[in-house]
Amino acid sequence: MSTTAELLQQASDLFPDEVVTSAHVRHFDLPFGAGRFALITLDNGLDHTKPTTFGPASLANLNTAIDQVEKEAAEGAIVGAGITGKPFIFAVGADLKGVELLKEHEHALAIGKGGHEVFKRLSKLAVPTFAYYNGAAMGGGVEVGLHCSYRTVSKAIPAFSLPEVFLGLVPGWGGCTLLPNLIGADKAVSVIIENSLNQNKQLKGQQVFDLGIADAIFEGADFLEQSLIWTAQVLKGDITVERPVIDRGEAWDQAVAKGRFIADGKVHGAAPAAYRALDIIAAAKDGDLQQGFDAEDQALADLIMGGELRAGIYAFNLVQKRGKRPAGAPDKNLARPVTKVGVVGAGLMASQLALLFLRRLEVPVVLTDIDQERVDKGVAYVHAEIDKLLAKGRVNQDKANRLKALVTGVLDKAEGFADADFVIEAVFEEIGVKQQVFAEVEAVAPAHAILATNTSSLSVTEMASKLKHPERVVGFHFFNPVAVLPLLEIVRGEQTDDASLATAFAVAKKLKKTAVLVKDAPAFVVNRILTRFMGEIQNVIDEGTPVEVAEKAVEPLGLPMSPLVLLELVGPAIGLHVSETLHGAFPDRFKVSPNLKAVVEAGKRGFYVYDSGKPELDPEVAALLKQGDTVLTEEQVRARVLDAVAQEIGLMLDEGVVAEAQDIDLCLITGAGWPFHLGGVTPYLDREGVSERVNGKKFLAPGVASVPA
Repeated sequence: MSTTAELLQQASDLFPDEVVTSAHVRHFDLPFGAGRFALITLDNGLDHTKPTTFGPASLANLNTAIDQVEKEAAEGAIVGAGITGKPFIFAVGADLKGVELLKEHEHALAIGKGGHEVFKRLSKLAVPTFAYYNGAAMGGGVEVGLHCSYRTVSKAIPAFSLPEVFLGLVPGWGGCTLLPNLIGADKAVSVIIENSLNQNKQLKGQQVFDLGIADAIFEGADFLEQSLIWTAQVLKGDITVERPVIDRGEAWDQAVAKGRFIADGKVHGAAPAAYRALDIIAAAKDGDLQQGFDAEDQALADLIMGGELRAGIYAFNLVQKRGKRPAGAPDKNLARPVTKVGVVGAGLMASQLALLFLRRLEVPVVLTDIDQERVDKGVAYVHAEIDKLLAKGRVNQDKANRLKALVTGVLDKAEGFADADFVIEAVFEEIGVKQQVFAEVEAVAPAHAILATNTSSLSVTEMASKLKHPERVVGFHFFNPVAVLPLLEIVRGEQTDDASLATAFAVAKKLKKTAVLVKDAPAFVVNRILTRFMGEIQNVIDEGTPVEVAEKAVEPLGLPMSPLVLLELVGPAIGLHVSETLHGAFPDRFKVSPNLKAVVEAGKRGFYVYDSGKPELDPEVAALLKQGDTVLTEEQVRARVLDAVAQEIGLMLDEGVVAEAQDIDLCLITGAGWPFHLGGVTPYLDREGVSERVNGKKFLAPGVASVPA
């Protein structure tokens, strides 16, 4: 059997580029004469923008530090030992770059065992151990502290989580086993399953304390000093830490059942990580820690060698890296400053845009519309949203007053836009209306001003075609709700010049949006794929498959909502309009559903009613549906839908709509909420054999979102 050091050495050889975390040991005398104390500080030598992680060499360094502390504890040279992090960062878990490189199940198993063997030693020292969560702590960073006798947390911590399930893993260095045994299964399921599947929700310091994960909480400014005073009092017996008795009866089983219900609702059985984590939590009920650790090792190794984690890491890298350095964006030095923004329209979308520009750019924003009532309503919406931010403490009174003063509304475009650097339109989705708006804006805006359109499907080139300066028109397509979805499709028209495009990307960055450069092709990326996806569902319904069968067929994808619920959110009329636009461009692949048309003409807002609290087919809609007699099974529907999506993506890549398949996935994740565990969609299509069946080849090279060959 390999020793811990040998396991870590083997893993280290596979990962020569690790950013190594050191584990410094220093000694001092605790206050109140409590005795000599050893403190281990985790630090990778870089500032807080490069968080500390645990790769194999980093774990080996911690192991060596524990060797020293263990010896001192055994000799009676210290009364306790603690572990903390560099400024603002405790530790953010395993180094995922190393995980990506693993090709063998035994190497994956070694990573799990290695982490356990090192962390476990903290609970076995001859003296009490303390974790001081001074800054961001995630995954293995949280888990190393769970192996200690006591924990303190800083009020200033912005992010504390076990995000593994979100990525397609389980908390595999003690999290699944120790956390329910510390705070109870119900709270543990919330942290490990619910928060992870809720877009990787983070805990703040106060919540960590309230949950019982930490035994004490202190202000950020003198956190370590206060923690050490508290430590001295604990060691002297002046403070006794009370922990609740854990209910190991029915409450534990109910918590696991709740977790399965949450997982079913989010991933519909399509992604294994949540279920593996729940199995380990269920087994941890009897308190046998070693059995739990062994189960964590196995789950970790199985998941590391599975497609879901590789797709999850791929998705994570897309959002964190590619999303911040958009492919094809021009030199940022060409961007012009934006000191005033104009918004044409004052409806809901336009008002949301005005609020976003106002909050992120903090420059004057002026709205215009066709009558004073609409203009006033748009400005009032922005003011009301700022008041909500004030009530929640997100802005102070001074900032709220300043923001309100920056937003105005006028009827006269000449008055509003004469000194604007960036004007965006959000008016009715009709090419003639948009051309007229741009002609009016061009006549009054400065020569350098960018003219941006929030169109979801119309040609940017055609919109600009009648202008004197079409080179300054750019597509700037947001997704609803604007405040929530990060994607911004930036569309280059045939005449758009580099300076206008660079300015659009610079503005997108200030808006904190994920910008993707898109060719001026019908419906761009997200709406084109979603319309093909939804269109195929609609086709099988029109042909005769029952609505519930068609909807259930795509549940295994684990999408955030079913296709017809999504249609309701988008609005059937907009869905119909986009399908008509795409039918005009590609009549052989995009049909206009007569049933969808009937639903829109009847003024229905969707296919469902919610009288019972859950969606049921509206009887009035059911009466409108005219169906054929071809009834497909769920498997047949799913195959047809996936084939259609794979074909469309293949054609979009051939047309050069985006630079690479990676951009398609980035768009679906950030603009349509497609799950991380699919990696967007192309890794899933590759894994399921759909890409090769439809296009004769995979979208991604081996190892990009899969186990390296």
